[in-house]
Amino acid sequence: MCGTFRRIVYLLTLLVLVSCMEEAEANMSPTQAEISISGTLPVLYIETENHAPIVSKEIYLNAVYRLDPMGIDGVEALGTESDPLPMQIRGRGHSSWKGVKKPYKIKLGKKTAIMGMSKNKHWALLKPSENTVAGFQLGKFMDMAWTPSFRPVEVVLNGDYIGLYFLTETIRIDENRVNIYEQQDRETNTDLISGGWLVEVDNYRDECQITIPESSRWNLTLRYHSPEDLSDVQLQWLTDKFKSINSAIYSTDKTSTRWEGYIDVESMARFFIIQEVMDNPDGFHGSFYLHKDLSEDSKWVAGPIWDLVCYNRDKTDYTFRMKVHYNFIPHWIGEIIQYDSFCKTVANVWQEVYPERLTEIYEYIDETILPLEVAWNNDCIRWGEDPSQTAELRAERIKTALHRNIEWFDTHLPESSYASIPSIEKAATVRVYNLQGILIGVFKNRDSALSQLKSGIYIINGKKIKVQ
Repeated sequence: MCGTFRRIVYLLTLLVLVSCMEEAEANMSPTQAEISISGTLPVLYIETENHAPIVSKEIYLNAVYRLDPMGIDGVEALGTESDPLPMQIRGRGHSSWKGVKKPYKIKLGKKTAIMGMSKNKHWALLKPSENTVAGFQLGKFMDMAWTPSFRPVEVVLNGDYIGLYFLTETIRIDENRVNIYEQQDRETNTDLISGGWLVEVDNYRDECQITIPESSRWNLTLRYHSPEDLSDVQLQWLTDKFKSINSAIYSTDKTSTRWEGYIDVESMARFFIIQEVMDNPDGFHGSFYLHKDLSEDSKWVAGPIWDLVCYNRDKTDYTFRMKVHYNFIPHWIGEIIQYDSFCKTVANVWQEVYPERLTEIYEYIDETILPLEVAWNNDCIRWGEDPSQTAELRAERIKTALHRNIEWFDTHLPESSYASIPSIEKAATVRVYNLQGILIGVFKNRDSALSQLKSGIYIINGKKIKVQ
């Protein structure tokens, strides 16, 4: 199923390659040629076959690469200018792919250890973000089963300097990544289909998905990453299993332990804490991964974490509650947080990591972001972004947000009697937020809100409303 889709996309891709090459040349800015590498980071040089532009997120292009350490201690050179190494490259991402600066997925010719990260063929080149720096390190501090690592590099693609990227481990089943049994595509042996799963609760329509009703208000869409091509037996097992999990989570008896037979509670608690400390609006909405090993007592484990962002607001409530009012669906967590066992596990994990371990994040942010000053400035120039967004400013911004969120969460650990999520349809009042996600006020109804608000743009009942 997935393979057929890719072949169709490949044929369409061939039709647009030539026109895209011409467009890329026409859009080349004179400033581009004047920007040079900073000399402060390793440089990854990539050349696609015939210098073809990368226009597809599904079809890889053949390419070669080399990594120049630029004299950075501990970084090993890979390939040379005269003898580069084979690789393939394609686009990746959803909304990020629509931006001017593109993220990429790369597949090396053979498993390779890069810049101290474990051997693998599969990597991503992500646009740099202070959120990635903080989020991934929080995952490691929180002792998630596995959290991706990354290394900052500057990238030259087909002779064009395309700026600062984070070379990042991708989420996949592997002994050095999500270390579980890897189930085979099209498996029909019922003894082997209960484990070796890597899935993602998703918010985009894509191939390789199943959808089940989660509640009377919304559906749960699940993308299966591994295995990727399912037999009817695998598809039915996965569908039935998540219907059972969902039913257990939505039990009206919040003293029930049935859901704990399916989900590893501690991993879910660690995942929840990270989303709240980051104040990540996408936390239980998308990029919500789960994996399951093959053993008699294996459960679904929350994670790995991926794609973390930060509201950067004055935190006044749990992030998942805020999302409801933005029409972001917070899958499962509104029910799970009502269980006493989950709340107690959250408190236990919090006691384990706060304050000593979590406060280490501030020093790590400085050590990682501040050395990127020159490269990040070059990146801003290359892509026409605001040069005032310095590395120091980015570091201070995320540190300030994390400190605020950590201190808020420490005084608002969930209690089952307090944490239930309000029904959108049955809410008797209207909450109004500004565009930064800060609660402006609670009003009797929409008309009451509109009559009392000053001129501006607000979020009311999940929609942007302009008040004259």
